[in-house]
Amino acid sequence: MTMKFDHVGVAVKSVDQMLAIFGKIGDFQVKKTEVPGQKARIAMLRAGDTSVEFLEPTSDDSTLAKFIRERGEGLHHVAFEVDDIERSTEELKARGFRFIYDKPADGKFGSRVNFIHPKSAGGLLVELTQNAKT
Repeated sequence: MTMKFDHVGVAVKSVDQMLAIFGKIGDFQVKKTEVPGQKARIAMLRAGDTSVEFLEPTSDDSTLAKFIRERGEGLHHVAFEVDDIERSTEELKARGFRFIYDKPADGKFGSRVNFIHPKSAGGLLVELTQNAKT
Protein backbone atom coordinates (compact mmCIF):
# COMPACT_ATOMS: atom_id res chain seq x y z
CA MET A 1 0.00 0.00 0.00
CA THR A 2 1.50 3.30 -1.14
CA MET A 3 0.67 6.22 1.13
CA LYS A 4 1.71 9.86 1.34
CA PHE A 5 0.67 12.79 3.53
CA ASP A 6 -2.20 14.75 1.95
CA HIS A 7 -3.56 17.35 4.41
CA VAL A 8 -4.61 18.34 7.91
CA GLY A 9 -8.32 18.92 8.51
CA VAL A 10 -9.44 21.68 10.87
CA ALA A 11 -13.03 21.91 12.15
CA VAL A 12 -14.30 25.50 12.07
CA LYS A 13 -17.57 27.32 12.62
CA SER A 14 -17.03 29.52 9.54
CA VAL A 15 -14.95 28.74 6.47
CA ASP A 16 -15.32 32.35 5.29
CA GLN A 17 -13.96 33.71 8.58
CA MET A 18 -10.93 31.42 8.38
CA LEU A 19 -10.30 32.36 4.75
CA ALA A 20 -10.37 36.05 5.72
CA ILE A 21 -7.81 35.43 8.48
CA PHE A 22 -5.54 33.28 6.33
CA GLY A 23 -5.86 35.73 3.42
CA LYS A 24 -4.07 38.24 5.65
CA ILE A 25 -1.33 35.70 6.43
CA GLY A 26 -0.41 34.78 2.88
CA ASP A 27 -1.40 34.23 -0.71
CA PHE A 28 -2.71 30.66 -0.67
CA GLN A 29 -4.31 28.72 -3.50
CA VAL A 30 -7.91 28.14 -2.37
CA LYS A 31 -10.51 25.66 -3.59
CA LYS A 32 -13.98 25.58 -2.02
CA THR A 33 -16.76 23.02 -2.28
CA GLU A 34 -19.59 21.42 -0.35
CA VAL A 35 -19.87 17.69 0.36
CA PRO A 36 -23.56 16.99 1.02
CA GLY A 37 -22.95 13.39 2.15
CA GLN A 38 -20.70 14.66 4.93
CA LYS A 39 -22.84 17.75 5.62
CA ALA A 40 -19.76 19.94 5.28
CA ARG A 41 -18.58 23.03 3.47
CA ILE A 42 -14.88 22.78 2.71
CA ALA A 43 -12.04 25.12 1.78
CA MET A 44 -8.64 23.70 0.84
CA LEU A 45 -5.68 26.05 1.25
CA ARG A 46 -2.55 24.99 -0.56
CA ALA A 47 0.96 26.29 -0.04
CA GLY A 48 3.51 24.36 -2.09
CA ASP A 49 2.98 20.63 -1.49
CA THR A 50 1.09 21.13 1.79
CA SER A 51 -2.64 21.65 2.35
CA VAL A 52 -4.93 22.65 5.19
CA GLU A 53 -8.60 21.75 4.92
CA PHE A 54 -11.14 23.90 6.78
CA LEU A 55 -14.41 22.06 7.44
CA GLU A 56 -17.62 23.89 8.36
CA PRO A 57 -20.76 21.94 9.26
CA THR A 58 -23.79 22.65 7.07
CA SER A 59 -26.23 20.99 9.47
CA ASP A 60 -26.57 21.01 13.25
CA ASP A 61 -27.08 17.23 13.21
CA SER A 62 -23.79 16.45 11.41
CA THR A 63 -20.91 14.64 13.08
CA LEU A 64 -18.78 17.72 12.37
CA ALA A 65 -21.23 19.98 14.26
CA LYS A 66 -21.20 17.49 17.15
CA PHE A 67 -17.38 17.51 17.10
CA ILE A 68 -17.28 21.32 17.38
CA ARG A 69 -19.92 21.34 20.18
CA GLU A 70 -17.97 18.77 22.20
CA ARG A 71 -14.35 19.77 21.46
CA GLY A 72 -14.47 23.22 19.93
CA GLU A 73 -12.78 24.33 16.75
CA GLY A 74 -9.41 22.83 15.95
CA LEU A 75 -7.62 19.78 14.61
CA HIS A 76 -10.16 17.34 13.22
CA HIS A 77 -8.09 14.81 11.26
CA VAL A 78 -4.92 14.03 9.37
CA ALA A 79 -5.20 12.64 5.85
CA PHE A 80 -3.08 10.34 3.75
CA GLU A 81 -3.44 9.78 0.03
CA VAL A 82 -3.55 6.17 -1.14
CA ASP A 83 -3.53 4.69 -4.65
CA ASP A 84 -6.45 2.29 -4.11
CA ILE A 85 -8.91 3.27 -1.37
CA GLU A 86 -10.84 -0.02 -1.45
CA ARG A 87 -7.71 -2.16 -1.15
CA SER A 88 -6.22 0.10 1.53
CA THR A 89 -9.44 -0.03 3.57
CA GLU A 90 -9.50 -3.83 3.41
CA GLU A 91 -5.79 -4.17 4.27
CA LEU A 92 -6.15 -1.94 7.31
CA LYS A 93 -9.32 -3.72 8.44
CA ALA A 94 -7.31 -6.96 8.29
CA ARG A 95 -4.75 -5.30 10.58
CA GLY A 96 -7.51 -4.63 13.11
CA PHE A 97 -8.44 -1.00 12.35
CA ARG A 98 -12.07 0.10 12.58
CA PHE A 99 -13.48 2.44 9.95
CA ILE A 100 -16.24 5.03 10.02
CA TYR A 101 -17.67 3.73 6.73
CA ASP A 102 -17.95 0.06 5.72
CA LYS A 103 -17.01 1.08 2.18
CA PRO A 104 -15.28 4.27 0.96
CA ALA A 105 -17.55 7.27 0.35
CA ASP A 106 -17.58 10.22 -2.02
CA GLY A 107 -15.32 13.05 -0.90
CA LYS A 108 -14.45 16.49 -2.18
CA PHE A 109 -13.51 17.27 -5.79
CA GLY A 110 -14.30 13.75 -7.00
CA SER A 111 -12.18 11.94 -4.42
CA ARG A 112 -13.08 8.76 -2.52
CA VAL A 113 -12.51 8.70 1.25
CA ASN A 114 -12.69 6.57 4.36
CA PHE A 115 -11.81 7.34 7.95
CA ILE A 116 -10.04 5.17 10.50
CA HIS A 117 -12.07 5.42 13.71
CA PRO A 118 -10.25 7.39 16.44
CA LYS A 119 -10.74 4.51 18.90
CA SER A 120 -8.39 2.37 16.83
CA ALA A 121 -5.91 5.15 15.96
CA GLY A 122 -4.81 6.52 19.32
CA GLY A 123 -7.70 8.99 19.57
CA LEU A 124 -7.00 10.70 16.23
CA LEU A 125 -9.31 10.57 13.22
CA VAL A 126 -7.27 9.45 10.19
CA GLU A 127 -8.57 9.98 6.67
CA LEU A 128 -7.56 7.87 3.71
CA THR A 129 -8.21 9.60 0.40
CA GLN A 130 -7.91 8.50 -3.19
CA ASN A 131 -7.85 11.74 -5.10
CA ALA A 132 -9.60 12.03 -8.45
CA LYS A 133 -7.37 11.48 -11.44
CA THR A 134 -6.76 14.77 -13.23
